[in-house]
Order: sequence, then C-alpha cells, then structure tokens
Amino acid sequence: MTYIGLGMILFMIVTIIVTYLLGKRKTQNAGWAAFVGFLTAFVPPIALLYMIVLVMKKDVDAESKV
Repeated sequence: MTYIGLGMILFMIVTIIVTYLLGKRKTQNAGWAAFVGFLTAFVPPIALLYMIVLVMKKDVDAESKV
C-alpha cells in the first residue's frame, strides 16, 4: 500500500471520529452525522466543508434553551 493510500485511510478515520463527536453535540442523531462524514471523506474538500458546517452549527442543548 502506498503512502497516499495510508494517508487517505487515516484521513477517513479521523473524519469519521470528528464528525461523530461533533454530531453528538450539534445534532440529534450522531450516527447519521458520522455516516455523512464517512461518505464525504472520499472527497476531502467536501469533508472539510462538512466539518466546518458542523462546527459553525449551534449546540443542540443551546437551541432547546432558547
């Protein structure tokens, strides 16, 4: 396996973990957020945009208090 392939696999794993953790705080269904993160990990620029969107989104608890 090449270094590019290993880098891509590592990027996918990190993307899934980060989107799951963000999805836990920012959405009501962290599993779907991680699944979408997995799908977007095949195209890294889209995955980065998806993570930025999740970071910018308000927390679920903060929305329910307002």
